[in-house]
Amino acid sequence: MKIFYKTAATATGGRAGTSTLDDNSFSVQMAAPGSDKAGMNPEQLFALGYAACFDSALELTAKQLKLAAPEARTTVQVGIGQRPEGGYGLDLDITAHVPGLSQQDAQRLVEAAHQVCPYSQATRGNIDVRLHVLTDGS
Repeated sequence: MKIFYKTAATATGGRAGTSTLDDNSFSVQMAAPGSDKAGMNPEQLFALGYAACFDSALELTAKQLKLAAPEARTTVQVGIGQRPEGGYGLDLDITAHVPGLSQQDAQRLVEAAHQVCPYSQATRGNIDVRLHVLTDGS
């Protein structure tokens, strides 16, 4: 694989500490889900990154499929829970809002974007991911 970009982050203190990009451009205080502590949790950060990545994949794929979807937007909901076999796992719902397209074209676009998105590639086969497609009529 030809690498186009790399970044790194360092965490100290886990879910109760601080996570900082190694170029110091962003640092965030971490807080466990449901705690009263101010901060973000890893699931929120994952949702932000996945939503942005998938939305970019929608833009790219729309151009490739010659579909007009200038107002498309993506919402990613991330859940965390205990796996039956032990340990913890993530659960994802990706909702693509694609106004202006038929349900059939929107579905085709979202499924194609799911094949292109690097986050989708990374999660395929090891995290439950459900795709939801909304158009003007849904």
